[in-house]
Amino acid sequence: MYSDNTEKWDLYNRYREKTGQTMERGTEIPDGMFRLVVHVAIFNSKGQLLIQRRQKDKSRWADLWDVSVGGHVIAGETSDLAAERETLEELGLRISLLGKRPALTLTFGNGFDDMYTIEQEVDITKLKIQEDEVQDVRWATLEEIHGMIEEETFIPYEKSLMDLLFFLRNHSEAHTKL
Repeated sequence: MYSDNTEKWDLYNRYREKTGQTMERGTEIPDGMFRLVVHVAIFNSKGQLLIQRRQKDKSRWADLWDVSVGGHVIAGETSDLAAERETLEELGLRISLLGKRPALTLTFGNGFDDMYTIEQEVDITKLKIQEDEVQDVRWATLEEIHGMIEEETFIPYEKSLMDLLFFLRNHSEAHTKL
């Protein structure tokens, strides 16, 4: 973070190359520029996903359930370091993504979204959630998440994206046979 408490983000071109320019959080992203966000999907050995419920006063997706962790990559950070930092900030959980690439990268209107999957046993009663971001956490199966999407209590991801995340949790390749 910066000492003036203004979060700054690197700007990228459409090829995901840093442009050398930054922007402050809350300002409009210039045309033709893109930002980078990360998500971490934490699975347990039972194949359940740790999900978090966003706070009621969030400007986007308020009071909805989401994957384990999500946030912006701060200027100068790499994607993996940002994912580790966001996990520590939001859940009080230290993870290591050393040598791990995102399971997938999605594009959206004005950015790129690196999604990491890890398997880790987590005692959710011992998490130190960031109360201004997260109001609750729980474990959920894929079927429960599909139901929550239908009930509109989960961020409206495509169900097929959730299917893919659950598949990628224990597959390092998109191919079923090499």
